[in-house]
Amino acid sequence: MSVPHTVLTPLPAEWGRTATTVVMPTYNEAENLPMMAEALMALPLEGLRLLVVDDGSPDGTGAVAEQLAEKYHEPGRSRVAVLHRTAKEGLGRAYAAGMARAVEDGAAYVLQMDADGSHPADKIAELLGVALSTGADVVVGSRYVPGGTLSAAWGTHRRLLSRWANTYAGTILGTRLRDITGGFNLWSAAALRALDLDTVDSAGYSFQVETKYRALRAGFTVVEVPIHFEDRTVGESKMNLAVQLESVAVPWRLRARTLRAGGGRTS
Repeated sequence: MSVPHTVLTPLPAEWGRTATTVVMPTYNEAENLPMMAEALMALPLEGLRLLVVDDGSPDGTGAVAEQLAEKYHEPGRSRVAVLHRTAKEGLGRAYAAGMARAVEDGAAYVLQMDADGSHPADKIAELLGVALSTGADVVVGSRYVPGGTLSAAWGTHRRLLSRWANTYAGTILGTRLRDITGGFNLWSAAALRALDLDTVDSAGYSFQVETKYRALRAGFTVVEVPIHFEDRTVGESKMNLAVQLESVAVPWRLRARTLRAGGGRTS
């Protein structure tokens, strides 16, 4: 399900106070993280909090995150927090740990967001507004619904590969989501509790596919909102061969599990 592009900012004051945690996994993002934190803290969302999940970055990202936590500390509450992990175990594992921590700490909504600047911070209020106004359990910042766009820096090969990945996963799993692989997603705490993040198998980028698919299978409402996806300007992509192979295998594994359980098509 997609919704038309609408300008929902500024949100009503009560909505802006909604406890919302941005979970941002990092590995060697020391240059990007301060800019991302500044953009988030400047948003007119009183209830917004940033949780950095650092997998022991050798470039000192964890220390930078702690400095940001001190910088943005306010009397009675911390607007930036850090979850330190001792090893690089994959994007999916980092997200699962951070999202579970955010819910434990009282977040009503949890937003997945990359640290490389590819996801638009100025769309967060809109995603939250859509969730609160429609009752949606998951709001996907989508590159592939009408109005969604990709960075001009993306070449033809990369565009085709991204489109193919979405078509591939969507066809195997029988879902109509346009951007099932996208990583800019707002979740209700209720959906995350039901999802039982400890049981998610995917360690890498396929975490995005598995969690959305499981949400649909569980009957949660998922809507898509168009975004502009920007290209990383600093640092290197974390995509490697092992991650790509997992992304190819996961849809088939999920489909097999569904068939064993007697399930059918999702919407």
